[in-house]
Parts: sequence; structure tokens; C-alpha cells
Amino acid sequence: MQDPIVYLNGLYTTLGNAKVSILDRGFCYGDGLFETMRVCNGKVFKLDQHIDRLFQSLPLIFLDLPMTREEVKLVIQETLVRNKSKNAILRVTVTRGSALNFQIDPEAPPTLVVHTRPHSPLPKHIYNKGTQITLLSMKASALPGVDRGLKTCNFLSNILIREISIRKGTMEGVIIDPVRGVTEGATSNIFIVINGVLITPAINDCVLKGITRGAVIEIAREHKVPVEERVLLPEDVLTADEVFITNSGIDIVPVIRVEDTYIGNKKPGILTRFLQEEFLKGIEECR
Repeated sequence: MQDPIVYLNGLYTTLGNAKVSILDRGFCYGDGLFETMRVCNGKVFKLDQHIDRLFQSLPLIFLDLPMTREEVKLVIQETLVRNKSKNAILRVTVTRGSALNFQIDPEAPPTLVVHTRPHSPLPKHIYNKGTQITLLSMKASALPGVDRGLKTCNFLSNILIREISIRKGTMEGVIIDPVRGVTEGATSNIFIVINGVLITPAINDCVLKGITRGAVIEIAREHKVPVEERVLLPEDVLTADEVFITNSGIDIVPVIRVEDTYIGNKKPGILTRFLQEEFLKGIEECR
């Protein structure tokens, strides 16, 4: 199998040869941002939204990327072409680059990496029959001076949340913050349905503005489904008619059980099914 081609700081090289310094702040401190995108038939789903989120996030962490949106998009397209990527997951990573000390050096050139891997969807039975999640009571992590969640390279808490949920026999762990209430999963946004209303936590410093999240809300509003973005409490999730989680790699996954509590009639709900179908149509149109 051919070694994938990676873009790294202006050069295209094989994955085996793509190296960053041990002084890179992404490696040392998780000091950077990333975007994970879905590629369908060689095209990136919601590419502009991903690029916009990245460029809106950069100044919030005082990171200057000396490239325009269009230049980054060209790098992404070239990486896809060189890898002959049709159905894939593409990741863009920007770190603050290498530095000898902890303090930010505004003159240090950042590190930019773009690479792809094949898209491996979840088993069909998970989409058809639903999955189980865990609610974890803990303080949600947030960045000082930032009013919304960011996709930073500092992902240790997410990794541990996912591992805790897996050890409990569930697919995902969703954080219940003592102030914010229900926030988000380790790698997903959460939605519930109550009496035909689609509800999801409002964007704040502990909730990421997920691209798939936005696509789901857009689909719902186009079809006159009432949508509310507000504070959610654990009991809202446990007593909901339907629950599902979303992200760019898994699309829309129905949740039929939250720990020991079954949701609705113990199978994916009508609105969840409808949104799954409409979302997949959008992916297909990306072709």
C-alpha cells in the first residue's frame, strides 16, 4: 500500500518522512488548532465552514497563520489529489511552531500539516439500531477570554472522557457541567427531541460549534422543524423522546440508551431517522 502524501510547511512528502521538531509547541503543550473534515468522492463536505471556523479561532489564541483562506483550501485540494482521496477523513493541524520557552514568540513560524486517511464508517447496525452513551458530571474545560469552544490540540481531557465511557461499555461520554449543564461529548455534539422540538446546547465556551451540528440545524429549519439552542439538564436527556450525537466522522448516530435509562421506545426516533436521511442526501450532493 502506497505511503500517504502529507503537506507539511510548504512541502509534500510521504507520511513516513513527515516530521516536526520535538520543540514544536503542538507536541510540547498541545498549543494549536485542528479541523477534521469529511471527504466524499474527492470533495470536502462543508469545506468553507471548516475553514471559517479555523480562521475565526486563530486570533482567539493569538496564532497568526501567514496564509489566506484560499491558500489553505488549495493545499487541501492538492493533498486530496496527490493521495487520490475519494472517501476519506482529512485533518488540518496548525500549531504555534517551535520555541525554546513557554512564552509565546510572535515571530516563530507556525506549523501547518494536512493529511488524509480512509473514511471508515461505523457498523450499519449502530446507525440502524442506535448506541449507548454515558453522562459524566465534571467541570467542562474552557479557555480564558474565549466565549466559545475551540478545536485545540490539547485533547487529553477528551481522550480520557472517551476512555472512561468505553470502559463503561458505551460509545461516548457527554459532560454535565455544574454551571453549564449538558455541554458536549468527547468528540461530538448532542441533540435531543421533546414533543417534536429539536433541542441542543447553546454555543458557549464549553460547547463547540460543530460543523455537522450546524448542518443538522440547517436541515431542521429548512423543513420547518422547531429548533431550540438552550441550556439542557441531565433530566432533559434522560426523559427525551429521542437523542442523537453528531460529528464529521460519524454523521448522525441515534442514542437509544443513556447509561441504564432507555430513550423513547428503545429505537431510533422518527425525527432522528429523517435527519439521518436528509444529511446523507447532503453528503451525496457533495459529489
